[in-house]
Amino acid sequence: MDEFDPWSADFLNDPYPAYTTLRSHTRAHLFEPTGQWLIPHHADVSALLRDRRLGRTYQHRFTHEEFGRTAPPPEHEPFHTLNDHGLLDLEAPDHTRIRRLVSKAFTPRTVTRLTPYIDEVAAGLVAGLVANGGGDLLAAVAEPLPVAVIAQMLGIPEADRAPLRPWSADICGMYELNPSAETAARAVRASVEFTAYLQDLIAFRRRSSGDDLLSGLIAAHEDGEHLTEQEVISTCVLLLNAGHEATVNATTNGWHALFRHPDQLAALRANPEELIPTAVEELMRYDTPLQLFERWVLDDIEIDGVTIARGSEVALLFGSANHDPAVFADPERLDLTRKDNPHISFSAGIHYCIGAPLARIELAASMRALLAQAPALRPAAEPERRPNFVMRGLRELPVEV
Repeated sequence: MDEFDPWSADFLNDPYPAYTTLRSHTRAHLFEPTGQWLIPHHADVSALLRDRRLGRTYQHRFTHEEFGRTAPPPEHEPFHTLNDHGLLDLEAPDHTRIRRLVSKAFTPRTVTRLTPYIDEVAAGLVAGLVANGGGDLLAAVAEPLPVAVIAQMLGIPEADRAPLRPWSADICGMYELNPSAETAARAVRASVEFTAYLQDLIAFRRRSSGDDLLSGLIAAHEDGEHLTEQEVISTCVLLLNAGHEATVNATTNGWHALFRHPDQLAALRANPEELIPTAVEELMRYDTPLQLFERWVLDDIEIDGVTIARGSEVALLFGSANHDPAVFADPERLDLTRKDNPHISFSAGIHYCIGAPLARIELAASMRALLAQAPALRPAAEPERRPNFVMRGLRELPVEV
């Protein structure tokens, strides 16, 4: 257990050896600093993601007091109002209702018709990187692409897009383990500002509906049910946050991995069209952008003879599950041709990422553009990791072309 230290620079640089140690012991480990049960094996993580005895929230069944938990501080209310009305932190029946209505607006057709736009934006961003002779791949390509795409989907004007990424980063800070008071204050401020902006944009779209996802969310209905304004706001923020964090980190983690495996990068350059689909999946598995997913235990469960009581919290270790040798042959090896790849980087069960198809299109588009326009892309310096565990990524990725 000493090896599992999510606040250690060495661990953050490479958590995978610690996961190997965890998996070699029992299947559930109580981690005292956070009071969570760590679940490292793929079979258990996959099963618990689908187990209705667990939930992302407990408030549909219990009060804070009944569940043995303390209510969040009142000053955090704007963050929790925003967070608690989104798909990520809801359970049935609200989750079922909202996901059904969101799915009416966030359709495969909506995503597919964006593909030419995604390709165009990716190509333009890479062209700018090449024209500059290189730079920070994160700032030049990985970050602006998903921002542009989700903003385009939602119908957010280009002039309004600058604060989106900072708002997203500040809100997502609350998903780390034991966030600080300063992190919480930034998340609350971002929640207030983002909510106010979306309230104004929703009011405008109600007067002047467009062919965009926000208009679709406002209009979505079934059997007389509509999304409330707060549900529309929370859904938009969730789509933006998930789209930003997962895709940005998957892009930079992926290219960092490729640079450290020149044989795999050479194979990808030699045969991009065939390898890009499996490369996207393998890079998502190999260095997982979302390392941990938390769930509350609503009814007692048992793992490996250990009873985990109602009121406990489990930390499902996606990064560990994606390196489980019981599921993945030679899991520490990066293999862009890997066919049997049931990674759980997009979660599973009712909380399977609704934006997974969009993320795959974005990752493939940026990879295709970089391979085509920057065939000699190489690292310019050793990158520095962000001091985050849950959302694993880099501060920057300096490259030369």
